[in-house]
Amino acid sequence: MSVPLSQQKETNAASVSEVKWLSYPFFKRNGQLIAALGSGLLLVLAWLLSRVDQEHVSVLLYLTAYLIGGYVQGKEGLMQLFKERKVTVNLLMVLAALGAALIGHWAEGAILIFIFALSGALETYAVNKSHKEITALMTLQPEEATLVEGDALRKVHVEQLQIGQHILVKPGERIPVDGQIVKGQTTIDESILTGESIPVEKGSGDEVFTGTMNGPGTLVVCVQKEAHDTVFQKIVKLVQDAQNKKSPGQQFIERFETIYVKVVLAVVLLMMFLPHYLFGWSWTETIYRAIVLLVVASPCAIVASISPAMLSAISNSARRGVLLKSGVHLETLANLQAICLDKTGTITQGEPVVTDVYVCDGMDIEQFLRTVGSVEQVSSHPLADAITRYVKDKGISLFQPEYVENVPGHGVKAQIEGHEWKIGKLDFVGKDKGYAFQNGIAHKLEQERKTVVYVACGEEVIGVIALKDTVREEAKRAVARFKKLGIEPVLITGDTYDTAQKIAQEVGIRHFYAQCLPEDKVRHIHRLRGPEGKQVAMVGDGINDAPALAAASVGITMGAGSDVAIETGDIVLVKNNLLQLAHTVELARRMNRIIKQNIVFSVSVIILLVLANAFQVLTLPYGVIGHEGSTLLVILNGLRLLKGTGS
Repeated sequence: MSVPLSQQKETNAASVSEVKWLSYPFFKRNGQLIAALGSGLLLVLAWLLSRVDQEHVSVLLYLTAYLIGGYVQGKEGLMQLFKERKVTVNLLMVLAALGAALIGHWAEGAILIFIFALSGALETYAVNKSHKEITALMTLQPEEATLVEGDALRKVHVEQLQIGQHILVKPGERIPVDGQIVKGQTTIDESILTGESIPVEKGSGDEVFTGTMNGPGTLVVCVQKEAHDTVFQKIVKLVQDAQNKKSPGQQFIERFETIYVKVVLAVVLLMMFLPHYLFGWSWTETIYRAIVLLVVASPCAIVASISPAMLSAISNSARRGVLLKSGVHLETLANLQAICLDKTGTITQGEPVVTDVYVCDGMDIEQFLRTVGSVEQVSSHPLADAITRYVKDKGISLFQPEYVENVPGHGVKAQIEGHEWKIGKLDFVGKDKGYAFQNGIAHKLEQERKTVVYVACGEEVIGVIALKDTVREEAKRAVARFKKLGIEPVLITGDTYDTAQKIAQEVGIRHFYAQCLPEDKVRHIHRLRGPEGKQVAMVGDGINDAPALAAASVGITMGAGSDVAIETGDIVLVKNNLLQLAHTVELARRMNRIIKQNIVFSVSVIILLVLANAFQVLTLPYGVIGHEGSTLLVILNGLRLLKGTGS
């Protein structure tokens, strides 16, 4: 195996230009596989020549097969021995092949080299396959951008762009950097960051993000972040770091490998002498059995039991918008006993949406919404934004009112066709008139914990609009799945008791804590963990929930790709989808089961092969096939996690 899974090397950068293996010619990208197949071809030719009494030529071909097939493994093993003072499975395999040659078993040694080289090539392929999602992410970032220099345009590499420069983004192009629109209007597909399939309308002053797809408009964008510091690149780096960080299980296997290999070498040295004196074996048989033991007792399959499964699970989660900063957090998720959920922005959308519209008899509702939306579009209040968005989503065109005045703390006034319109709080339009409208419909809406906006024309209230921070539909399904997995969901919010109770009932949560300050949330998490240290997760927005995120066994941030979210949580839900978190918990549990299967299978195969060798019923070729075959099966079993189930 050319690159032992226990020696995963860190990826050094997060730019498209550094995914070098994608741009290599075929013979370079597949060099290991070509070398393995080449050694196999030489092995066949050497065996055929040995059958026609061409021993000298066949030995030469066997030797060439050794050099071609074993070069990478031998070099890797020697470098680890002399630089790191570490004996690894690479060196064990090369020593076994050389030992076979020394006792005249050229063909069997060449078979060992061939299958071992082939196994290494396939293992490298497996590791590259597990990195597929990060590679796919990186290809979404354009390498070039169109720089605006006065009246001239020039193509430059994205890494050359500096903050404050302006770039041109044409229709249908991906945004090359994070920036702010200074000219133009369009719709942008941000599904790679938010998971929302509906394109978002963007205009002057709005932010745009790397990798998102521009729609029909031409934009001039002011660069706000350098290419290596964009939200997109932070997401890429997050996945890379997670793939490179080792979990406690991986670290244990690495320590185990070092000790185990030394023990195997010591036993092999004893096997080269003791059986000859104890059992009367011939020297040839004694050395042959020692070499077979060297092969079959190698811990390749044990070492490969964890890494492919871990990498596959991380890649699968990344594809679904769940980014883990370390494989350690997968192990925590697999043993999760409770999950604490913040309300605003986690269970709910985090922003008000229009839920009800009531107008007076005889009023055309479309004309009503057109007028209200036209007035509210000049206001920066969150409720005004929500109303304007609601009207636009209905396809209703807006106009510019004759006169608009913001009345701080109350609402907004406008002059339209000689009539004064007021939109705002109850006191702004008259308390008695507001509550009398439509037989007191406002009372009913307020009891439903909705915010009511009143609309008056002249002296009469002509309509009310109710808004509410609505529950995410996927949150209900996620809570049900957490329960099914045996994980207790708990609502922790700073909102009132009545609101918390209503939200908890709506999503199916039994236990909740209301009116919590940040320190209260931390206290509740410590109580849930208890003296026995239960595994408790906290899901929040990454800002005001930071203390609670830190206090939990694992902190999970609802991020939509935001910088703060990426910095705060151990796990980031890029697409704000709790349902995908439930999927990742299931994936983590599957990963644990697969790792246990791999370890039990690997150890069983080693024991079986060692016993067969001790009873002199196992030949070197079959030992190689059994050993390397078990390694390949373990790798392929781990790669099954790339195709995790769930929605």
